[in-house]
Amino acid sequence: MKSGGKYSRKEFLTTLFLGSLMLPFLQYCGKKVKSMLLKVTGTNHVLGHQLWAKDFPQFSEVIHTHYLIVGGGISGLSASRFFSQNNQNDYLLLEMENHLGGNSSNGKNKFSKFPLGAHYLPLPNKENTEIIDFLKECEIYLGDDETGEPVLDEYQMTFPQQERLFFKNAWQNDIVPQKGISPETQKELTRFFTIMDRFREKKDAQGKYWFTIPVQDSSREDEVLKLENILFKDWLAELKFQSEELMWLLDYSCRDDYGLGIDYVSAWAGIHYFAGRKNTWSKKYKDQVFTWPEGNARLAKHLSKYTEGKHLTGQLVFEVKINDKVEVLSFDNVNKKTKKIIAEKVLFATPQFVNERILTHKKASSFHYVPWLLTTITLQNEFGGDEELAWDNVIYGSSGLGYIYDQHQNLDQILNEKVITYYRSFSSNDSKKARKKLYAMKEAELRNLVLEDLKKAHPLIEDFIIEMQFHKIGHAMIAPVPGQIFGEAAQLAKEPIEGKIFFAHSDLSGISIFEEAFYQGIRTAEQMV
Repeated sequence: MKSGGKYSRKEFLTTLFLGSLMLPFLQYCGKKVKSMLLKVTGTNHVLGHQLWAKDFPQFSEVIHTHYLIVGGGISGLSASRFFSQNNQNDYLLLEMENHLGGNSSNGKNKFSKFPLGAHYLPLPNKENTEIIDFLKECEIYLGDDETGEPVLDEYQMTFPQQERLFFKNAWQNDIVPQKGISPETQKELTRFFTIMDRFREKKDAQGKYWFTIPVQDSSREDEVLKLENILFKDWLAELKFQSEELMWLLDYSCRDDYGLGIDYVSAWAGIHYFAGRKNTWSKKYKDQVFTWPEGNARLAKHLSKYTEGKHLTGQLVFEVKINDKVEVLSFDNVNKKTKKIIAEKVLFATPQFVNERILTHKKASSFHYVPWLLTTITLQNEFGGDEELAWDNVIYGSSGLGYIYDQHQNLDQILNEKVITYYRSFSSNDSKKARKKLYAMKEAELRNLVLEDLKKAHPLIEDFIIEMQFHKIGHAMIAPVPGQIFGEAAQLAKEPIEGKIFFAHSDLSGISIFEEAFYQGIRTAEQMV
């Protein structure tokens, strides 16, 4: 338009519209935060480390129960549900933390709840009838329509935009790299996903899937077991996969679900990430997941109702003896005294690195646990400018795993400060060393580590931060390194002791996902009954 000319109505509306888009951007650029609050939380590893010394007072209280459950994560809670639903109501659950849920826990500030661990649940396979029944119990699955398609509560599923990737200096929908990739990379992506589709359907002569959930139901044929004994990166090399974008996608995926990347996990685990879920229960919703601001703490809360009046928190079990019955000593960290619990049978729904400190003949040296850092960041509402934050926001080439927008499922139209949670696993060949390093890191160092990552996509993010809360989990998840899932150590760790002490935990599956922990609790409790 030449100088001195007049705006047409169309031009005026266009200018008005563009101006409205620029306003948040100008606010974004112009507003600064002078200071931010930093704080660190984490699991109670200090109490847990007292298992080394076992310097506890003599017991001053005796409790009798038929079943004792040690550990209030998803496996322990799932076992409680099974006992309750099968008229086995004489049970007691002990948990070391001051809350139930394990890695399915949450925090809360005045703007939003936020996860302190697992934060979503994919749709189950149609064969996972126990999980489908649980979803019905939670009023997430509401029944079937006239075609047999499940009717799901869409308010408990990811809203659009579900995920995005910051790739080549711009955000794109989906986390599979798309913009500007070479024809060779596109061919590799297509070839890889075609192979995964075949693996998703592959069964052995007995009709067992090669890859399924729970892992225990997967085929044990030699050809399957071979995949569990080689590295994922070596299997990919054998098939001549080499494009940078595909390698990044697969490494990110493995770090996201397993904590370790393609250099460390088994080929079986790497393939299972893509082939274990069948997308067979629902055609309509198959690309969505269940999620909540507090993450899987929503599911843990529902399971916890079965422990009302039947659980004690702040309890550190430190000694077990089998006589006629099982005698368990537990330190009550709240009242600073020791209790003796006498039970007919005990279920240890605790990870193996804990069990080896309580049961001296149990060894966990072959179990590799990856440390994680979660950082919940409260930001001024202007953060993001005219960007639409997706539920899952991933940065290509990042050392972290991106962040989730905790208020994404919020139906409230009033826009307050934004709350996001950044995830980072420490993928290395020495998880013990990585764990020590994480525990030693102070607020300023953690802040710099996180912001260095996020600034790749959000260079001005620091100007809008109100608070950063760092949550350290030293033994966040089991890593499915070669031999972990079907190897001898895992099989021995599952074996009951004298028909009185039983074990259930996702680390016995080799994969730390909600479904595995859920099935571990059910099946072991069933074995006990």
